[in-house]
Amino acid sequence: MKRILLALSLLSAMAIPGEAASLVRSYSYYNVRGTTIEDIEKQISMHGPAIDNSGERHPGATTMEFSTRVRYREYNDRCVVDGAQVTVRAKVVLPRWRDRRRATKGLQLIWDTLAADIKRHEESHLGIAKNYARKLEETLRALPRMRSCKDLSQRVEQETTRVLAQHDAEQDHFDEVESINFESRLERLLNYRMEQIEAGRLRY
Repeated sequence: MKRILLALSLLSAMAIPGEAASLVRSYSYYNVRGTTIEDIEKQISMHGPAIDNSGERHPGATTMEFSTRVRYREYNDRCVVDGAQVTVRAKVVLPRWRDRRRATKGLQLIWDTLAADIKRHEESHLGIAKNYARKLEETLRALPRMRSCKDLSQRVEQETTRVLAQHDAEQDHFDEVESINFESRLERLLNYRMEQIEAGRLRY
């Protein structure tokens, strides 16, 4: 459920089409097998994505790269930011259960609830990243003009570092809150799904 952030700043005088923060995402999956909740937990701990050198594995993961392109313009012996575009490229890793047909209806319900929560969690990371991509664009476009484009590019790097540090802190805080509330959240989701099934609004 954690993510890796790689911030890459590309400073360019090229044209910047659209000039709007964008998110490019891709999905990959690892297999989970088993017909009991204990099997599934063991499989996730064995095959889930590893985030860092600790060796700890997670149910899901999102890796992100921020690419920033900035256009500069000189006039009246000053340099200004004439355009900025930030792109987030994200790779999301999620579990895929291979033994659904062999499992009980109850375990299928638990898996569907768990898998949906894992996906929601990872996509929430993407939402946070997209918001900060917009914030970074707005911050860079609002920078005051400076005597040289060299000085301005240094300011761009400073502001990029500052905004992405805020992004990292918010992502970490989100993980902490989600971890604390995991069990109670999953219980609520399971109860809700059961209510929907009993009311005939959901099948499994």
